[in-house]
Amino acid sequence: MSNSIILVGGGGHCKVIIDILKENNDYDEILISDLKENLGKEILGIKIEYTDDQLEDLYKKGYKNAFVSMGKVEINEQRKKLYEKIQNVGFNIPVIISKSAKISRYSEIGEGTLIGKNVVVNPGTKIGKNCIINTGSIIEHDCIIEDNVHIGPGAILSGGTHIGNNSFIGTGAIIIQNINISENVLIGAGAVVVKDINEPGVYVGNPVRKIR
Repeated sequence: MSNSIILVGGGGHCKVIIDILKENNDYDEILISDLKENLGKEILGIKIEYTDDQLEDLYKKGYKNAFVSMGKVEINEQRKKLYEKIQNVGFNIPVIISKSAKISRYSEIGEGTLIGKNVVVNPGTKIGKNCIINTGSIIEHDCIIEDNVHIGPGAILSGGTHIGNNSFIGTGAIIIQNINISENVLIGAGAVVVKDINEPGVYVGNPVRKIR
């Protein structure tokens, strides 16, 4: 049990995490918890056998590692709530990093964060807790990414970028150097951000504009 991990949340993002864990050979046993209606379903050969209401019981039985494996495709606090739930139970919440990622020794990564395949994180960067840094994204030097942020596949953050709590940077988006982005901001796929964004909302286009 000490070398087991519970993934909290099924779905596509859970597949990504399982693939990385198996590639890294980090754990001998992987369990999945999800909603009651998903019990019995399989994700990459692993059956969903538990609900989130059973997490405390699993901890008492000796399972000490857990990780939020629910993805994030919009601005909401579901991942944050799950993270706080497993934190309050007392689980150890690791950082999961793909072997193919290139992570500077001079960067910092908070617990509960996933660093996906072929990601680059350069020196001086600080990444918060419970973040998703998705496949092929580039995080340049001296960036600050606060907690509960999702950086989509192939997104590029130039040097000195600051991303606020609970924001979402869409697939292939480009943030130029020294840009500050507020909390609770969604940047659409392929958008180009050339000036600071100081208000929560949804932004799309090149150059980016607020749509709601």
